[in-house]
Amino acid sequence: MVEKKIACSKGDITESTADAIVNAANNHLWMGSGVAGAIKRKGGEQIEREAVAKGPIPVGEAVPTTGGKLKARYVIHAAAMGQDLRTDETKIANATRNALLRAEELRVRSIDFPALGTGVGGFPPEQAAKIMVAEARRFLETSKSVRHVGFVLFDNATFEIFDKEIKTRSPGV
Repeated sequence: MVEKKIACSKGDITESTADAIVNAANNHLWMGSGVAGAIKRKGGEQIEREAVAKGPIPVGEAVPTTGGKLKARYVIHAAAMGQDLRTDETKIANATRNALLRAEELRVRSIDFPALGTGVGGFPPEQAAKIMVAEARRFLETSKSVRHVGFVLFDNATFEIFDKEIKTRSPGV
Protein backbone atom coordinates (compact mmCIF):
# COMPACT_ATOMS: atom_id res chain seq x y z
CA MET A 1 0.00 0.00 0.00
CA VAL A 2 1.42 3.36 -1.05
CA GLU A 3 1.27 5.95 1.70
CA LYS A 4 -0.95 8.95 1.05
CA LYS A 5 -0.64 12.10 3.08
CA ILE A 6 -2.33 15.41 3.84
CA ALA A 7 -0.06 18.02 5.39
CA CYS A 8 0.35 21.75 5.78
CA SER A 9 3.22 24.15 6.01
CA LYS A 10 3.72 27.84 6.55
CA GLY A 11 5.29 29.68 3.66
CA ASP A 12 5.09 31.04 0.15
CA ILE A 13 3.26 28.72 -2.27
CA THR A 14 5.33 30.09 -5.16
CA GLU A 15 8.35 28.33 -3.57
CA SER A 16 6.57 24.96 -3.47
CA THR A 17 8.39 21.94 -4.88
CA ALA A 18 5.12 20.02 -5.38
CA ASP A 19 4.40 18.81 -8.91
CA ALA A 20 1.45 21.23 -9.07
CA ILE A 21 0.30 24.25 -7.12
CA VAL A 22 -3.18 25.69 -7.03
CA ASN A 23 -4.00 29.27 -7.87
CA ALA A 24 -6.97 30.77 -6.01
CA ALA A 25 -8.56 32.05 -9.21
CA ASN A 26 -11.58 33.97 -10.39
CA ASN A 27 -13.61 32.43 -13.19
CA HIS A 28 -12.08 34.71 -15.86
CA LEU A 29 -8.63 33.50 -14.75
CA TRP A 30 -7.09 36.98 -14.62
CA MET A 31 -4.21 37.02 -12.16
CA GLY A 32 -4.33 40.28 -10.23
CA SER A 33 -3.60 40.27 -6.51
CA GLY A 34 -3.20 37.82 -3.64
CA VAL A 35 -2.02 34.29 -4.48
CA ALA A 36 -2.69 34.81 -8.20
CA GLY A 37 -0.57 37.96 -8.32
CA ALA A 38 2.28 36.26 -6.46
CA ILE A 39 2.21 33.28 -8.86
CA LYS A 40 2.23 35.60 -11.89
CA ARG A 41 5.11 37.70 -10.51
CA LYS A 42 7.30 34.70 -9.74
CA GLY A 43 6.25 32.30 -12.50
CA GLY A 44 5.87 34.76 -15.34
CA GLU A 45 3.08 36.33 -17.35
CA GLN A 46 2.91 33.31 -19.65
CA ILE A 47 0.98 31.51 -16.87
CA GLU A 48 -1.76 34.17 -16.98
CA ARG A 49 -1.82 34.24 -20.80
CA GLU A 50 -2.25 30.47 -20.92
CA ALA A 51 -4.94 30.54 -18.21
CA VAL A 52 -6.97 33.39 -19.74
CA ALA A 53 -6.95 31.57 -23.10
CA LYS A 54 -8.78 28.68 -21.36
CA GLY A 55 -11.38 30.92 -19.71
CA PRO A 56 -13.78 31.99 -18.66
CA ILE A 57 -14.74 28.84 -16.77
CA PRO A 58 -17.69 28.12 -14.45
CA VAL A 59 -17.13 29.03 -10.79
CA GLY A 60 -16.04 25.84 -9.03
CA GLU A 61 -14.18 24.50 -12.07
CA ALA A 62 -10.38 24.25 -12.49
CA VAL A 63 -7.95 24.30 -15.43
CA PRO A 64 -4.22 23.52 -15.58
CA THR A 65 -1.41 25.53 -17.13
CA THR A 66 2.32 25.12 -17.16
CA GLY A 67 4.28 26.33 -14.14
CA GLY A 68 6.30 28.89 -16.08
CA LYS A 69 9.41 29.79 -14.07
CA LEU A 70 8.07 28.17 -10.87
CA LYS A 71 9.55 25.02 -9.32
CA ALA A 72 6.12 23.37 -9.75
CA ARG A 73 5.54 21.90 -13.21
CA TYR A 74 1.88 22.95 -13.26
CA VAL A 75 -0.43 25.61 -11.91
CA ILE A 76 -4.03 24.49 -11.50
CA HIS A 77 -6.32 27.51 -11.54
CA ALA A 78 -9.29 26.75 -9.27
CA ALA A 79 -12.12 29.27 -9.65
CA ALA A 80 -13.41 29.59 -6.10
CA MET A 81 -15.17 32.87 -6.98
CA GLY A 82 -16.50 34.90 -9.87
CA GLN A 83 -15.98 38.53 -10.82
CA ASP A 84 -18.10 39.57 -7.82
CA LEU A 85 -15.25 38.24 -5.61
CA ARG A 86 -17.76 36.32 -3.47
CA THR A 87 -17.49 32.69 -2.54
CA ASP A 88 -19.25 30.11 -0.40
CA GLU A 89 -18.93 26.52 0.83
CA THR A 90 -20.14 24.95 -2.41
CA LYS A 91 -17.81 27.01 -4.61
CA ILE A 92 -14.79 26.19 -2.43
CA ALA A 93 -15.65 22.48 -2.26
CA ASN A 94 -16.14 22.27 -6.03
CA ALA A 95 -12.95 24.24 -6.78
CA THR A 96 -10.95 21.99 -4.43
CA ARG A 97 -12.41 18.78 -5.88
CA ASN A 98 -11.90 19.91 -9.49
CA ALA A 99 -8.30 20.99 -8.82
CA LEU A 100 -7.64 17.52 -7.41
CA LEU A 101 -9.26 15.90 -10.45
CA ARG A 102 -7.04 17.97 -12.79
CA ALA A 103 -4.01 16.83 -10.75
CA GLU A 104 -5.08 13.22 -11.24
CA GLU A 105 -5.52 13.80 -14.98
CA LEU A 106 -1.99 15.24 -15.12
CA ARG A 107 -0.75 12.18 -13.17
CA VAL A 108 1.08 14.29 -10.63
CA ARG A 109 2.11 12.84 -7.28
CA SER A 110 1.89 16.03 -5.21
CA ILE A 111 -0.24 19.15 -5.15
CA ASP A 112 -0.17 22.19 -2.87
CA PHE A 113 -3.14 24.47 -2.20
CA PRO A 114 -3.51 27.90 -0.65
CA ALA A 115 -6.57 28.50 1.56
CA LEU A 116 -9.11 29.06 -1.23
CA GLY A 117 -11.48 31.99 -0.81
CA THR A 118 -10.00 33.29 2.43
CA GLY A 119 -8.11 36.27 1.02
CA VAL A 120 -9.94 38.51 -1.44
CA GLY A 121 -13.05 36.30 -1.06
CA GLY A 122 -13.22 36.96 2.69
CA PHE A 123 -14.32 33.40 3.54
CA PRO A 124 -13.59 32.27 7.14
CA PRO A 125 -10.39 30.17 7.26
CA GLU A 126 -11.94 27.75 9.80
CA GLN A 127 -14.70 26.83 7.34
CA ALA A 128 -12.31 26.70 4.38
CA ALA A 129 -10.06 24.28 6.30
CA LYS A 130 -12.96 21.94 7.12
CA ILE A 131 -14.16 21.92 3.50
CA MET A 132 -10.77 21.59 1.83
CA VAL A 133 -9.35 18.94 4.18
CA ALA A 134 -12.54 16.86 3.84
CA GLU A 135 -12.35 17.07 0.02
CA ALA A 136 -8.65 16.08 0.08
CA ARG A 137 -9.35 13.13 2.39
CA ARG A 138 -12.21 11.84 0.20
CA PHE A 139 -10.15 12.28 -2.96
CA LEU A 140 -7.10 10.41 -1.64
CA GLU A 141 -9.25 7.35 -0.88
CA THR A 142 -9.51 6.63 -4.62
CA SER A 143 -6.64 8.56 -6.20
CA LYS A 144 -4.34 6.54 -8.44
CA SER A 145 -1.50 9.04 -8.87
CA VAL A 146 -1.77 11.82 -6.27
CA ARG A 147 -0.04 10.78 -3.04
CA HIS A 148 0.44 14.10 -1.25
CA VAL A 149 -2.03 16.94 -0.80
CA GLY A 150 -0.46 19.93 0.89
CA PHE A 151 -1.74 23.25 2.12
CA VAL A 152 0.79 26.08 2.04
CA LEU A 153 -0.40 28.93 4.23
CA PHE A 154 1.11 32.37 4.29
CA ASP A 155 0.22 33.51 7.81
CA ASN A 156 0.48 31.87 11.25
CA ALA A 157 -3.22 32.05 12.11
CA THR A 158 -4.36 30.26 8.94
CA PHE A 159 -1.53 27.72 9.23
CA GLU A 160 -2.64 26.87 12.79
CA ILE A 161 -6.27 26.47 11.68
CA PHE A 162 -5.37 24.07 8.85
CA ASP A 163 -2.83 22.19 10.98
CA LYS A 164 -5.44 21.58 13.67
CA GLU A 165 -8.04 20.47 11.10
CA ILE A 166 -5.63 18.01 9.50
CA LYS A 167 -4.56 16.55 12.86
CA THR A 168 -8.17 16.29 14.05
CA ARG A 169 -9.90 15.04 10.90
CA SER A 170 -7.23 13.26 8.91
CA PRO A 171 -4.71 11.65 11.23
CA GLY A 172 -2.66 9.04 9.46
CA VAL A 173 -3.92 9.85 5.95
